[in-house]
Amino acid sequence: MFGSKDSSSGGSSKDVPATRDAELSGIVFQPFQEVQAQLSVLDDIMDNSKVPGPTTMAAASLARMDYEGGLEAAINEQINVEYTMSYIYHSLAAFMDRDNVGLPGFAAYFKASSDEERHHANLLMAQQTRRGGRVKLKTIHAPESEYASEARGEALWSLELALGLEKLNFGKLRELHAVATAAGDAQVTHFLEDYLLHEQAKDVKKAADLVSRARRAGPGLGVFELDLLLQREYGYGLEGVDGNGAGAAAGA
Repeated sequence: MFGSKDSSSGGSSKDVPATRDAELSGIVFQPFQEVQAQLSVLDDIMDNSKVPGPTTMAAASLARMDYEGGLEAAINEQINVEYTMSYIYHSLAAFMDRDNVGLPGFAAYFKASSDEERHHANLLMAQQTRRGGRVKLKTIHAPESEYASEARGEALWSLELALGLEKLNFGKLRELHAVATAAGDAQVTHFLEDYLLHEQAKDVKKAADLVSRARRAGPGLGVFELDLLLQREYGYGLEGVDGNGAGAAAGA
C-alpha cells in the first residue's frame, strides 16, 4: 500500500508502484530531473533576462534535437535536385506545347511531372524546418530549351531523358537515406521511405512503361496515339483540361 512503511528499518514510506516499475523494467522516468538537460540547452539559446523576441529567438532553433549537420546539408542538396528536375520538366512541357511540335498530351505529362517534383521539394523543406534545420536554396542551372532528335524523334528522346532523370533521382534519394541511416536518425529514414522513396520507385516504373510504349508504337501515328493516351490521363497542354492548369491527373 502507498502508506506502508518498512517495518525492519522504521524508515519513511516509499512509493511502492515506482519501486515495482523499476524492478520489472529497469526503467525509471524522472521527468522533472531529466528535463533539466533540455532546459539548459534553451538557456544557451535564449537570453532569459529579456523578453523573447526576434533578436533572442532567431539565433538557433528551439526544436532542434540530435539533428546532424551533415544530414541537414544533404537534405538541402536533395531540395536542389528536386527543383532542378522540376525546372527541366517544365522546359520539356513548354517544348511539347509549341505549335510546331504539337504534342499537348506530352506537354501535360511533363507539366504534371514538374509540379510533382516541386511538391517533393516542398516536402523536404517542411521536413527540414520541422527538425530545426535551415533551408538553404541553391542555384538552379538553366535547362535546355530544344529537345528535338532526328535519330529518335522528340517524343521518344524526351521520354528516355525523363526515365534517366527519374532513375538518377531515385539514386540520389537512396544516397540521402544512407546518410540518414549512418546518422542513426530513424525519423528522417521513416520520412524518406514513406513520402519519397516508395513514390519515386513508382515514378521510375511509370517512365519505363512510357519508353516501352513509345518504342513499340514507333514514330508518326504511333506518337499521335500515345499523345492521345497522355491527354486522357493528364490533360491538354500546359493549361490542362479546364484551362487553369488542372489536368486530369491533378484532380485525381
